[in-house]
Amino acid sequence: MAAEIVNPPSEALDPVDPAFALHRGGKMAVQATVPVRDKDDLSLAYTPGVAKVCSAIAERPELVHDYTWKSQVVAVVTDGSAVLGLGDIGPEASLPVMEGKAILFKQFGGVDAVPIALDCRDADEIVETVARLAPSFGGVNLEDISAPRCFEIERKLQERLDIPVFHDDQHGTAVVTLAALRNAAKLTGRSLGQLRAVLSGAGAAGVAIARILVEAGIGDVAVCDRKGIVSRDREDLTDVKRELAGFTNKAGLLGSLESALAGADVFIGVSGGTVPEEAVASMAKDSLVFAMANPNPEIHPEVAHRYAAVVATGRSDFPNQINNVLAFPGIFAGALQVRASRITEGMKLAAAEALAAVVADELSAECVIPSPFDERVAPAVTAAVAAAARAEGVARR
Repeated sequence: MAAEIVNPPSEALDPVDPAFALHRGGKMAVQATVPVRDKDDLSLAYTPGVAKVCSAIAERPELVHDYTWKSQVVAVVTDGSAVLGLGDIGPEASLPVMEGKAILFKQFGGVDAVPIALDCRDADEIVETVARLAPSFGGVNLEDISAPRCFEIERKLQERLDIPVFHDDQHGTAVVTLAALRNAAKLTGRSLGQLRAVLSGAGAAGVAIARILVEAGIGDVAVCDRKGIVSRDREDLTDVKRELAGFTNKAGLLGSLESALAGADVFIGVSGGTVPEEAVASMAKDSLVFAMANPNPEIHPEVAHRYAAVVATGRSDFPNQINNVLAFPGIFAGALQVRASRITEGMKLAAAEALAAVVADELSAECVIPSPFDERVAPAVTAAVAAAARAEGVARR
C-alpha cells in the first residue's frame, strides 16, 4: 500500500520556483541510438529485421548483451520507504529522486538507467518483482528502501540473480567514506590501522561503512545506535546488529556515543541528531570528523573545525562532500563493462582505492575527496572495478 502523504501547502507548488520549473514533465526521456528515417530503416529496426536478431538470441542467449541495451542499463528500484531526508513518502513521490539517480548514472558513468518505483513493502514481493524484471537489465541498483528490509532484499536478490545487485545507500556511501578516510589518514601521517573510529548510525549506511572499514583494516570501529554502543552484551539487538557487534568494537566499549568518542580518532555520522561539543573536544589530537547527515550534520563544521584536522560532510556547500555520485556510476560502469555476475567486496575496495588516488597528490584539509565534477573520477573507478572483477573471477568477458 502506498504511503499516505499530507498535501503540501499551495505555496509549495509555486510554478516559478526553479525546482518545480526544472522538474515539469520529468527529467529524462528515451532516445533512439539508430535512425528511423524511411521504410528501409523501419524494416531493420523493427519487423522483419528484428526477427533475425530475436531468433539468434533465442538460440544463443548470451547474444542479448551484444544486440540489445541489456548490458548497458540498470534498474533503479525503490519502494519509497526511506527517501533522502523525507522518509516514507511512497513510490509516486519517490520518482523525482529516482529520475535524478538515473540521470546521474548517465551523466557521470555513461550508464543508462530506468526508475522503477514499486507499490509494495513486503520483502519477498519486492524480490519476486525485481527478479521477474531482471531479464531486461544488466544490473539492479536498490535505492531508498528502509532498513532492515533492505539487507534482506539485497541478499535474496544477490542469491537469485546473476547480475550485479547493489544497494547504493549502503555501499556507495561506504566506498566514498573509505576513500576520504584513507586520504585524511594519509594527510595526518597515519594509516587506517592506527585509527579508532566511532560510527553514529546502525542503519543501512552505518552497517556497510563499518563492514568496509573492517575489510580495509581499520584499527577498531565502534558503532552506536539510539541506545548506545552496539555491543555483544546487549539483548535488544536485531539479527543485523548482532552480526555487526560480532566484527566491530574489538575494545569492548560499553555505554553512550559520547563516552565512545573520548580519545577516538574518527567520528563518522550517518544518523542525524546532534553530538555535544564537549564530546567532540574529548576526541584525540588531529581527529577526523565526517558528519554526513543532511541537511543538518551531526556536528556543524564550524564546531568540528575547532578540534578536528579534517572535516567532511554530506553537503555541497562545505569542502569534502561525501557524495555517492563519486562511486555508483563508475562501479556499475566497471561491472557492466566486464559483464560481472555480482559486485564483490574486493570490487568495492578497489573503487575506494581508485577514488582516493584521484586526489592523492593534491591533499589538503579541504581536499581529501574529489569533486563529483572531477572528470578523472568515473574512468578511474570504472577501470579499477573492472580489473577487480576479473581478478576475483566474476567477470564474464
